[in-house]
Amino acid sequence: MGVLVCGTLLVALICQSHSYAVREPLGRFRRYQEAAWVDPNDCSRLRQPVVQTNPHNVTLDIRMPGVIPSASDTYLCMAVPVPPQREAYIVDFVPHATMDTAHHMILYGCKTPVSTKGYWDCGTEQGTCEDEAKIMYAWARNAPPTKLPRDVGFKVGGDAHITHFVLQLHYGDVSAFKDHHRDCSGLTLTMTSKPQPFIAGIYLMMSVDTVILPGKRVTNADIACPYESFAMHPFAFRTHTHRLGQVVSGYRVRDGKWTLIGRQSPQLPQAFYPVSNSISVEDGDTLAARCVFTGEGRTTKTRIGGTSEDEMCNFYIMYYMESKYAVPYMDCMEHGPAELFRNIPPEANVPIPISPDHMMMGMMHGGGHGPDHQVDTGLLDLKRAEEDGLDQGAHLEEVAGWPEVPLRLGQVSGLALDSDDNLVIFHRGDHRWDFDSFDKQGRYLERSLGPIRQPTILVVDPAKGKVLKASGRNMFYMPHGITTDKDNNYWVTDVALHQVMKLTSDGKDKPLVVLGEAFVPGSDEQHFCKPTDVAVDPVTGNVFVSDGYCNSRILKFSPQGKYLKQWGAEYTDRRKRIPFQIPHSLTFLPDRGQVCVADRENARIQCFQADTGEFIKEIKNEEFGGAIFALSYVPEPLGGLFYVINGETPAVKGFVVDYTTKVILDTFSPDTQKFKMPHDLVVTKNGSVFVGDVDTQTVTKFVPGGKAEHRSVKKGGIEVQEIEETETIVQAHLKPIPNIPQRVIVPAVAKPPQMPPPKQEVHKQQQPQGAPEHEQKEKQHEKEAEKEKEKSAVSQGSQGVSPGVITTLLLIPMAVLVVGGFVCWKKGRNYGDDYEVKLDPNSSGGILGKLRGKAAGTLNLGNFFASHKGYTRQGFDPISNEDSDQEKDDEDATDSENEEYSATPLPPISSS
Repeated sequence: MGVLVCGTLLVALICQSHSYAVREPLGRFRRYQEAAWVDPNDCSRLRQPVVQTNPHNVTLDIRMPGVIPSASDTYLCMAVPVPPQREAYIVDFVPHATMDTAHHMILYGCKTPVSTKGYWDCGTEQGTCEDEAKIMYAWARNAPPTKLPRDVGFKVGGDAHITHFVLQLHYGDVSAFKDHHRDCSGLTLTMTSKPQPFIAGIYLMMSVDTVILPGKRVTNADIACPYESFAMHPFAFRTHTHRLGQVVSGYRVRDGKWTLIGRQSPQLPQAFYPVSNSISVEDGDTLAARCVFTGEGRTTKTRIGGTSEDEMCNFYIMYYMESKYAVPYMDCMEHGPAELFRNIPPEANVPIPISPDHMMMGMMHGGGHGPDHQVDTGLLDLKRAEEDGLDQGAHLEEVAGWPEVPLRLGQVSGLALDSDDNLVIFHRGDHRWDFDSFDKQGRYLERSLGPIRQPTILVVDPAKGKVLKASGRNMFYMPHGITTDKDNNYWVTDVALHQVMKLTSDGKDKPLVVLGEAFVPGSDEQHFCKPTDVAVDPVTGNVFVSDGYCNSRILKFSPQGKYLKQWGAEYTDRRKRIPFQIPHSLTFLPDRGQVCVADRENARIQCFQADTGEFIKEIKNEEFGGAIFALSYVPEPLGGLFYVINGETPAVKGFVVDYTTKVILDTFSPDTQKFKMPHDLVVTKNGSVFVGDVDTQTVTKFVPGGKAEHRSVKKGGIEVQEIEETETIVQAHLKPIPNIPQRVIVPAVAKPPQMPPPKQEVHKQQQPQGAPEHEQKEKQHEKEAEKEKEKSAVSQGSQGVSPGVITTLLLIPMAVLVVGGFVCWKKGRNYGDDYEVKLDPNSSGGILGKLRGKAAGTLNLGNFFASHKGYTRQGFDPISNEDSDQEKDDEDATDSENEEYSATPLPPISSS
């Protein structure tokens, strides 16, 4: 009897939970069903519920209702209402389509769609929306899901004036429909009711009047508009032309200075890529873009238009703004003035070379059918990118036996190169930095030792290691950083003297310039406190000093030593402004006019505009470990590379990092004597790398050897390290999804948990990075022991109970639950018949009805090219960002602002 009462109470609780979910505003997000199909375009199977992770997050499924396009280059659109009464924020987009069927799809937001019933041909004059159509998402060529940065979302509903989504599908080649199968392509939106502090939007720059003359080698399409709104922060860009486009570049122009937002070949997969520089665009700035075309091979004029024989010049900026000032969509279609574009950076005119194979893949949108072909096609570009990337560079290998004659060195603190590419070594002779060298105020305690009597600056032949010159006797107490200027002068820092000095390279030991007061630490404009490094602008001669172990700042001086300005650490998000923790090494980027710092204890690189001190970007990677000691920069025509050395980690090594993509291209470490505390490094013109180690008192030489061991290669904006993850995402939507634990978030992100690996693999993934193998084994044994205890407890608890009683106790509640579930389902049908609500598997619910009517989608920029049915696009790939604003389960939910502001205890800072 007690069992029946408990069962009845359980059913009542389930029904109450169901009713509450229906009444709750976000519970009214009525959605289509999720399909776990072998083919994502197969409409024949029943759809399974989408997991709702908590009360804040829901998913909205938007799908074509089984359409059969009859002609190639057909554009179909469908409209879906935004859930009423409540604003929401889109934080993730998960596509359900294959390039074998759909050339591309775009999601628009608007208030008044052309139709709200069924689907329509939007490649005609009808277009997508009666009012302005705001682009929110685009997909093509088997692109994996797109996720937005943390705290950023596209706002819909409420006062956003977006009451409908319009899905647009372009069916480029309808040969895929010869078997008359129906298409249900679409996407799943993850939305949260939690207000986002930043609102995402799209800024479209587009040429409307360019004419490309036949046979003319170069034609430029220039677009420029003054920006007249609140500050916006670009975080991704996309370029688009048709076949004649060579390169597309976008810039912010401020006070006559051009700062790159993004630059890409439109013949590569036309993805949304991370911006080149983390900048803001503010009222009074100018946004400018240039498309470079060639008319070679054409016999007639080519104009801007929507067909494949026409051309397009589009530069998209995906940005975020503070919510109270947000504008969801902006555009610029004005021809840029010639006088403005006379100062455009030369890079904007340099075509990005593309291999013929890449060109063919960029134009492909047809092919075979079936899940196997689909996955291979979607990954072909990525695999080809890996092959191309591996051919670009060579892995750095140690040169055994260098130097040929041992160098008598003390602690090696700094390295530089002179104008002849000779290696310049700055070392400490018989002085050592230990715990007794300084007091808590940074004052040097060993002045009685006197200055270092040995020559502290050695000029060394980089080929054999022979000492060519020696200087710097009786001048320094604790050398640290060194660099050279365009006149081969040395700029050095001494942390004991708290000074920066300029010396000639002719062996004279009298400094030309001295900054700071000897042995007197301070934090004003005339004093330093253990300054670490110097960088010099080769054009202006301005000097930048990282200061240092006590202070957390960068100072700028004129070539004569006049103080100009200073600044600290920065970040585009004000809540992430973590101060420098030992700005340890500086490098100047001559091709970009930037100065970058290795922020040692924060294990990050931060870059600033040299003339203004404006923050440009940050590079941080988990593989760097707990610290970055030094960095060096090598300009390249299409990007530039950082060479980085970490320290104080079990895996001390060097890294080669792409400036634009922030991707680690290669790692290197010595074979003969392992790094202990590498302190500085330089890179010669021929690619040789020298690393100075404080602990081993040595300099190690590396040269390019075999093929680079890239874990990830950025080729056309594609990160090869994500091939395996992308493959998992695609396959997860091609094959039936197995049973998933209730607390797994279904909407795929950059590192998807949808397809849970075997239990042993899951356990392995949960181990902290770098955890010793024996610890992992111990934890595995502990887990197995706990399972055995649970089994034992169940076994002991069942002793003495007859099998008949156990069976009865199990069957009665199950029967009650089945009956109760049927009652709740029946009750749910009374709420409506036009939508279906999926509820959290942690709560119970029912079907509120099925969506009726047809719907479908296509590509249109507003209605600008509505009459050009043949307008095509090569495709979109997703942005890969670090974080997403998907809500955690309630038990694990934390306030994001508390997480941002709560500071962890600082680790002990070691000296060097």
